[in-house]
Formats: sequence, C-alpha cells, structure tokens
Amino acid sequence: MTERSLADWLAYLEQLHPSAIDMGLERSRAVAQRMGLCRPAPRVITVTGTNGKGSTCAFLAALLQEQGLKVGVYSSPHLVRYNERVQIAGVEVSDAELCLAFTAVEAARGEISLTYFEMGTLAAFWLFQHAALDAVVLEVGLGGRLDAVNLIDADLALVTSIGIDHAEWLGDTRESVAFEKAGIFRAGKPALCGDIDPPQTLLNQAALLAAPLFLRGRDYGLSVQGQCWSWFGLNGEGEVLRLESLPLLDLPMENAALALQAFALLDLPWQPEQIVRALARTRVTGRLDRRMLSWQGKPLTLLLDVGHNPHAAEYLARRLSDRVLAGKRLAVFGLLVDKDLAGVVAPLLGQVEDWAVAPLPTLRTRPASELQAYLRDCGAQVTAYADVQAALQAQCARASAGDEILLFGSFYCVAEALGWLARHAAGEVQDGFAG
Repeated sequence: MTERSLADWLAYLEQLHPSAIDMGLERSRAVAQRMGLCRPAPRVITVTGTNGKGSTCAFLAALLQEQGLKVGVYSSPHLVRYNERVQIAGVEVSDAELCLAFTAVEAARGEISLTYFEMGTLAAFWLFQHAALDAVVLEVGLGGRLDAVNLIDADLALVTSIGIDHAEWLGDTRESVAFEKAGIFRAGKPALCGDIDPPQTLLNQAALLAAPLFLRGRDYGLSVQGQCWSWFGLNGEGEVLRLESLPLLDLPMENAALALQAFALLDLPWQPEQIVRALARTRVTGRLDRRMLSWQGKPLTLLLDVGHNPHAAEYLARRLSDRVLAGKRLAVFGLLVDKDLAGVVAPLLGQVEDWAVAPLPTLRTRPASELQAYLRDCGAQVTAYADVQAALQAQCARASAGDEILLFGSFYCVAEALGWLARHAAGEVQDGFAG
C-alpha cells in the first residue's frame, strides 16, 4: 500500500466522522488510552477563551523558550499549512512527522470514529510525548469542558476572555460560555482568568475544585502610560512581582499580562531583561499583523486580523483608534454565516472610509451581496467582489500612498490574503494583474 502524503491524510480525516464537530471526550479518551498517551511534558498549560488564545499561547511559549526550555505548542486553526498547528522548539513539525503521528492514531482507533480535530489533537499529543519536551502549551479548539485538548490535566489553566461565540455548542449567555471554559480547571491547580468581569459560573467552578484562582484586576493587572505599560502579579508564594516601563506591544497587552501571571506561577527564574526580550519578539501571524506593501509605486500598509466576533472587533477598533493615521483606512471584509454581522461591523464603521466585501472559500460563507446590503444600510461606502483576493487587489488600486488597508473578519479571509501576498512577493501578482 502506498504511504499517504499529508494532503492525503487531511482529505481522509475530513470524511472520517459524520460531523465536523462532535463534542465529548469519550472517543478521544479511549484512543488515547490505547496509545499510552498521558502527560506530554512535565509542565502543561492549557489556554481557552473567546478571543486572545493564540497570542497568549505565543507569549507563553516565548517566555518559556527564553529560559532555554524545549516547548511544544498546539494551536488551531491553521492559516496556510496544517503544520502550523504543531510546533516543537519554535519550529513547525514536518509533513513526515505528522504522517507518522496520524498513522499511529489510525492504528489505535480501530472501530472508534474520530473527528478531524480529535485525530489532529491525538497526533499532536503523540508527537509531544516522543519529543522529550520540558513544557507544552495547549490551545483549546472549542469551549473547554468537552474539547479533546481537555483530555490532559493541566498544571495551569488559563481563560483569556469570555464572550458569545459558537452559541450552538456553548450556549448564548456569558454564564453558559464561562461554565464550558472553566471545564479545563483541575482540582487544586491554579486557574487564571483574564476577563475583567468573569461570570459567576467560572468563579463557582474554581471554588468547587478548590483551584487557586488568579483574576485580572485583583491578583494581577496592567496599566498603560503613554508609550509604556506596567504589570503587577503574584508568584506561587503570594509575593507581589512588578515590571515597570515595558515597551508597548503590537499584540494585546492584556494577553501578555495573563501570560506573565502564568509564568510567575511556574517556579522559573524571574529575570526582567529576559522577560522583556521574550515579549518583544512574540509575533502571531494574522493578529494585528502589519505588513508593508508597494503597489504601483505606492507604499501601503496592510493590517491583517482574524477577528470574527464582536469582542474581537471591539478590541480591534480600540487599537485602531489609538493610532494616528496619515491617510485613510480601507477595509477588505468577509464573514462566516454563523457569526454576528451587526456586532462585528458596528465597532469599525467609524474607523473605515471604504469597504470591499467578498465571499470566503467555504460553504459557510455569508454572500458578498448580503454584506454589501447590510453595510449600505449602515451608510457605508461598499463594493462587492467575487473573492477576497479580488477585493484586496481593488483596494490596493484604490488606495493612495500612506493609506492603510484593514483585512479582517475570518481566518479564511486572512489565509486568502497571505496567499495573495506570497504571490505578489514572487512577482506573480503585479500592479493589478495576476500572473
């Protein structure tokens, strides 16, 4: 039998289970036991939340790696390559490693049907367990309590923020969402929450488990003064730690503050110079991701952001309002049909002068005509295009030197833009003509 390529494996995984999302741990736990999967590293940190998971995981990984630790990171979804989901020591695992891991999961599962995400999660755990790691940072895919990542008992459990998203699985109130996300807490193990107003359901779950709870604004926090920010928090002995006059970051400082509080509890050396260096070098593709672009001789700024719910849109709008823009801001926007269109658009209406909307390359997309009609009703200047790349190209042509093009609304949207940028850099897309 010919060995499967990674593309073959991913195509196989997509049709393996009757539904893309099937919440529950029973199937994954049974296969994990067959594979002998237990703790993938001596230190395990699990991160969930409505927004901010990716950057929090990136900050944590950078802080740990700055200590010389070998760190595994599991995240989702990916933007361009599936390999983005599994990193070891700061490097994406290879196609061959992923194929080997999928082969191991497939051999163990037998008659048990697993979803695409469950197969990928078990494959990541298998790779981590064989990599002699010092620590792993695990991003929850959806919710917390019933997500496959929650098979692993974490030493630290982090909840970044709590908003309404994926209501069909997590409920349509902050209380129900918080209950699901608090499902990653473990008895007696520290639980951290970066939401400034956590629902009572989260507080109750921590109390039920006697999990030491570290809350933003009470046990740790941050403040911004001009071009600097400061942080305070607690170490494992309850002693107050402080960092003053930190340089501002491109990524959300709230998520850096949460990562710092987690790091402070890990009984690792507290060395401010190393910490500042780790925070400064942290980058996350597609999250407040600024790129410089030359188009028809014009210098343009392209800002990519995967924000796709009201909470993310409100944060993005705040960050945009903090910046003085010499030119105007144009937008490229696409959204999935199950997302809150009004809630995503409202915070950004006053920030954007011209909108280009397009469908996303998935059956779950909202039609561009629907986006166009809604924005017109809001009084916005808007044009619909056949796809994201056509919309982006049109905005580049429409923009003047010094303008900023904001591309947001979905991981799909950003992924399309990254592909277009790669072709532009290679000379395959030139001044409005696709090669």
